[in-house]
Amino acid sequence: MEPDNPISGSAVPKITRRSAVSLTAIAAASYSRLLGANDRVQVGFIGFGLIGGQHVHDFKNQKDVDMAAMCDAYQPRLEQGVAACGGKAKAYADFRKLIEDKDLQAVVVSSPDHWHALMTMMACAAGKDVYVEKPLTVFQKEGRWMIDVARRYNRVVQVGTQQRSGLHYQKAKQLLEAGYIGEIMSVRAASFRNIMPGFGSPPDSTAPSDFDYDMWLGPAPKRPYNKMRGIYHFRWFWDYSGGQMTNLGAHDLDIAQWVMKVKGPQAVSSSGGRMVLKSPGDTPDTQDAVFEYPGFTAVYSIREASAGRRAGVGLEFFGTKGSLVIGRSGFEVVPDMKSSPANAIPVFQGQPAGGPEHVDVKPEPWMEAIKEQGSSAQQFDLHARNFLDCVKTRERPISDIEGGHQVTTTCHLANISLRTGRKIHWDPEKEEILGDAEASSMLVRSYRKPWDDVLKGLIS
Repeated sequence: MEPDNPISGSAVPKITRRSAVSLTAIAAASYSRLLGANDRVQVGFIGFGLIGGQHVHDFKNQKDVDMAAMCDAYQPRLEQGVAACGGKAKAYADFRKLIEDKDLQAVVVSSPDHWHALMTMMACAAGKDVYVEKPLTVFQKEGRWMIDVARRYNRVVQVGTQQRSGLHYQKAKQLLEAGYIGEIMSVRAASFRNIMPGFGSPPDSTAPSDFDYDMWLGPAPKRPYNKMRGIYHFRWFWDYSGGQMTNLGAHDLDIAQWVMKVKGPQAVSSSGGRMVLKSPGDTPDTQDAVFEYPGFTAVYSIREASAGRRAGVGLEFFGTKGSLVIGRSGFEVVPDMKSSPANAIPVFQGQPAGGPEHVDVKPEPWMEAIKEQGSSAQQFDLHARNFLDCVKTRERPISDIEGGHQVTTTCHLANISLRTGRKIHWDPEKEEILGDAEASSMLVRSYRKPWDDVLKGLIS
């Protein structure tokens, strides 16, 4: 008897690398004929949480999209999702059935993070193009598997790092690349808020009857059900997430690596931990990470239990002529003042003999200040539009899976540094941790059965 198909689990021949080439050619030809006859894209959605609802809104606004299918392991959200799609979407409790739906050309994956890789690979193997939310993975090796599968099946995969599609982000990138703020040597970003004391600490219990908890766990380790471990709250557990470093850090660090044209850092140091939040979880509520790149450094900080002055919020590039700070609502160029270096030295009780002497010169800005508005809604809309255009043209999208993998890797390295308590040295070309066997072992983890067999069928 032939081994199970990695997608459906039904007894059909296994998809191999050799058969993939011919299958991909057939799928591409069939899809070209489909678009020639009907220039609309039938889209299925997996997950109707916070970001899943946003994606339904954005794709529904595209004039060439049919909101064709919805899937969620939690029945109330499945019903909400179908209604948000206009009431005509096919409802699936099992995402494998959605992926097998031959009426669909594209799938939007808005599941918890630990499902992103496997769902994306399975959809690619089924001939679907994929829009997958960030962070791309829960461990580093998943990203390379995803790229290999996407390329093998000639699939378009857009990662949900939507800022790349923002027009003001693109303009800021042009300014920075042109040297408007001078030579960039430092990048800083942060996310500060206060959610003390946390979301409560309920005891383990039985999962609700309308929530398929085992399917929700999927490839993650089997754990007793707890309200703080399931819907929404998965972010606080290493089993399902990389915490706020991969959740929020991925956005800002993606823009930094995109602008600076780097694949990843050469070294990462991170410290912090779960220090004060009282609710269950093991991802940090406080974290500071330093990323060392050729010619510049980047710093990312997380505060979940203190908002402070919010002075660190936003992504800021520091150059020799000033800085550029950017967020979803816009960017601002803040010029430094050009003057004699001696005038930057404080004067207390007169000028000491032999030191640099103050120069009587009027400071002038190195360049003109700029302030430009942006729109978060526009970024989501244009990102969906870019994906759909690439579905039709077969071009690589603006947030192609390779870039999504690179920035998620950067975030994983910060978490590995935090968890091992030491600096991580990284080769971004070979994608290897140097000289640290324990840290290297954290680049990969096992899937729970039967999903480990599904993975083997996809990557073998």
